[in-house]
Amino acid sequence: MRSHNSANSPVPPSATTGTNNTLPLSSSSVSSVSSVPSVLNSPSASVSSVSSAVQSPSLLVRGACPHDCPDTCATLTEVRDGRAVSFTADPDHPITQGWLCAKVRPYLDRVYSPDRLRHPLRRVGPKGSDQWQRISWDDAIGEIATRWQAIIAEHGGATILPYSYSGTLGLLQLGVCNHRLWNRLGASGLERAICGAAAEAAVQATYGARLAPDPADLLHSRLIILWGHNPASTGPHLMPLLRAAQRNGAYLVVIDPRRTLTARSADEHIQPWPATDAALALGLMHILFRDGLHDEAWLAANTVGWHDLRARAAAYPPERVAALTGVPAATIEALAHRYGTTKPALLKFADGVQRHGNGGQTARALACLPAVTGQIGVLGGGLAYSTSDYVRWDLPALGHASECPPTPRIVNMNRLGAALTGEVADPPIQSLYVFCANPVTSSPNATRTIRGLQRDDLFTVVHDLFLTDTARYADIVLPATSQLEHVDLHKPYGHRNLQYNTPAIPPLGEAKSNWDVMRLLASAMGYDEPWLHQEAEAVIAEVLDATRATNPLLDGITLERLQAEGTVPLNIPPARHVPFADLRFPTPSGKVELRSAVMASRGLDPLPDYTPPAEFADHYAASPGKEMSREGKLILISAAAHHFVSSSMANQPSLAAKEGAPYVEIHPLDAAARGIHSGGEVELTSARGSCRLRAVVTANVAPGVTVAPKGRWQRLSPDGRNVNWTTSDALADLAGQSTFHSNLVTIVPVIPAAAATATAASPTFAHAKSAHP
Repeated sequence: MRSHNSANSPVPPSATTGTNNTLPLSSSSVSSVSSVPSVLNSPSASVSSVSSAVQSPSLLVRGACPHDCPDTCATLTEVRDGRAVSFTADPDHPITQGWLCAKVRPYLDRVYSPDRLRHPLRRVGPKGSDQWQRISWDDAIGEIATRWQAIIAEHGGATILPYSYSGTLGLLQLGVCNHRLWNRLGASGLERAICGAAAEAAVQATYGARLAPDPADLLHSRLIILWGHNPASTGPHLMPLLRAAQRNGAYLVVIDPRRTLTARSADEHIQPWPATDAALALGLMHILFRDGLHDEAWLAANTVGWHDLRARAAAYPPERVAALTGVPAATIEALAHRYGTTKPALLKFADGVQRHGNGGQTARALACLPAVTGQIGVLGGGLAYSTSDYVRWDLPALGHASECPPTPRIVNMNRLGAALTGEVADPPIQSLYVFCANPVTSSPNATRTIRGLQRDDLFTVVHDLFLTDTARYADIVLPATSQLEHVDLHKPYGHRNLQYNTPAIPPLGEAKSNWDVMRLLASAMGYDEPWLHQEAEAVIAEVLDATRATNPLLDGITLERLQAEGTVPLNIPPARHVPFADLRFPTPSGKVELRSAVMASRGLDPLPDYTPPAEFADHYAASPGKEMSREGKLILISAAAHHFVSSSMANQPSLAAKEGAPYVEIHPLDAAARGIHSGGEVELTSARGSCRLRAVVTANVAPGVTVAPKGRWQRLSPDGRNVNWTTSDALADLAGQSTFHSNLVTIVPVIPAAAATATAASPTFAHAKSAHP
């Protein structure tokens, strides 16, 4: 068996053998890459030949951005003498088109950061004390296996909980690693519902599948409604298409409580109060039905329950909706008439809008709107949420669950802190293994999560590139590879191409990929099933081949083709280019289910409706826009940061500087009422906890609404806390969804007005003001 200590090993044969993804460069230009012949295209290429190639003057390696973004960009890494010297975008990729976002452009700073973990570590002081001892991989793997074997022997596999999310979105390094080893261990399952669970379930219940159109189809739209979606910060490659659509005459409406970067260039910006979006959608339907702007023939032929939906919408006249949402009745009327008389019209929403206690019903209401006007199956029209269901990886090949003990229980990731502090018992969780995630920073109710991680009897392992906020509470920390150091395959959720990632450089220090660590752990645990020990490419080929057997969209797409071409479009025939153009829907009825049989079977309301989240029940008791409550509470939205992907990149000094000091946006009326001035330090307090931030007084947020971008590492924040010390770990109305945005806070100034004025004049805050006008 190979030693675990393979530090500074050459790029493994499995990383590059048999591919066209490593190309020689004759110059620094990448524009001619497609015409450059391949260098490593022999299936029998040896380790020595790979090492020799890596030492050549200059190589260009095709890859994929792994982060949680719909764009899944195609990347080009230039390698010289075994070191990546430039990281750029593929100019020939249909989405990336030669440019990268602000987050990823300085990716080499991340790869070569002096803060990268290079060796395994064992904690030698109290949890959270940052006292570590370097150990070998043999010692680390041996200790983990010994502890797990003892835990399983005494309490069973259910006491081990894997925790992961979107540090990478790859098929191998996330998808397979989410299943195989944990299935074999008989570990507890994790309900990964922190991001888009409610919307995913709602769209699938309504249409049967998440099949968003090709992004370029925006160019055919005459009306585009972005609802709770800020692609300028969260999917920027959509922005050139939006601009082109506007130049073509499309009217762009952004519906968002905050005047985001995207909203600033819209033709119209509508600001409902948070969590009232379902009421606004039902109000639009009310007018569409009332004024005969619905497509009755289409509804009769292609939907189930449209009469029931019309009856439900009848309870939402414009005047009532205006009182509920804060949107003027005239604005609601005008938008409904525009939507009902413009074709094609595209409604696009993202995940933030459903991170409320009523997120499921909100997403259901949004999903129903395009059907009311017969926009489904129309080029440039319909619903755009996700492309994830064009390909669903074959689950038996992914996890081999049938060959393993049954999963003993499922733990919702949003309740991690509660699970670790007693909510999950009989038996309690005894060991936590964290990879592709940083829950102390990114999960709700951080106070409770930290309390759980501080348990002396909890054995925690963290596998990451950096010593994250979560890793500080671990017993064993393992160094992970970056995207430039391992192989993977990516299936985007924002477009319809597969993207292969070829390693560009050897792992730094003793870093190992998620899959390689899983294989080492399987060996140490004594598991000899072949599917726990396959090489990376063999795993990808197995899952790809099994999925292709039942999905014609993968016809002709093989591992070898992906390795050779990097980007491969799904094999979507012209007749299926527009989602649901054949008006066939994979629902129980075969139609769009406005009245959902799936929801009814779960004991839920089969029709969309509006109920305020529990946290807002008293807050919204009368009219949410009038002084928001007797306690003067405000709604806090923890929106996406422009320069981070959740907590990824938030520790990069250059990006943290661009994002500016941690801040909260507050409307001038709310600031004045509380004696808050721009630049002043304020304390935000909820029922869960508190944090301190810098105030940015701006009309970009509506009165009663505040916004503090997420992702800040706590140890890099001024008071050692971030916004998730205030957020709720309550679950939403559907699919165990998170409720980050259903968050009531009080905000008070911490420093006197005179000091705040002086702070506002400082260079750091001046930058923050210019970045967030």
